[in-house]
Amino acid sequence: MDEAAQRAAIADLMAEHGESHASISRLLGRNPAYFQQYMRRGSPRLLPERDRALLARYFGVGEDRLGGPPPSAMAAVPRLDIDAAAGAGGLSEDEVRQRPASLDPALLRRLGVRAAAASMIRVLGDSMEPLLADGDEILVDRDRRTPSSRVALFVLRSDGVLNVKSLRAIGRDIEIASANPAYPPPRTVPGESVEIVGRVVWLSRAML
Repeated sequence: MDEAAQRAAIADLMAEHGESHASISRLLGRNPAYFQQYMRRGSPRLLPERDRALLARYFGVGEDRLGGPPPSAMAAVPRLDIDAAAGAGGLSEDEVRQRPASLDPALLRRLGVRAAAASMIRVLGDSMEPLLADGDEILVDRDRRTPSSRVALFVLRSDGVLNVKSLRAIGRDIEIASANPAYPPPRTVPGESVEIVGRVVWLSRAML
């Protein structure tokens, strides 16, 4: 988008929302004459990215409408309507429903997770506190199902119920542990007896 088109798009939004040059300057934290100079004198030629982003958020439009890059397509990830029980309980797989979730592809790339191998699951219970809290949503990478000698969080299946626990490989065995000291101590089981769904690589938590 050239400078004339950017100014025209902003002028339309200003008229729609009843904003003045002075009010937009205040919104941007600039001197009172800043926005009038931009709109009428072409100084600056194009808005800085910071100002463009602030205006887009204020007017409730995408930055692409103001000359910014088009929004990136979100990656579709299944959100399983089932709890990975951090403690006792949880729903069996027969009761699973899937609801859509969307994640930024850039986040998946940073985490090294394929969208096709990703699932979001809600945590139930307190056995993994303080690492995971009841109600957290965790991103599970189903491509990573082999524990190493370093402790990591995994979702595993037992009798049709999903659980989230800390796992560590000890030779051919696997140590399964809760984080909450109020729960039973770690136990070690043969590796072939554990059905691992995937590794927990990210969590979403509401800050209350």
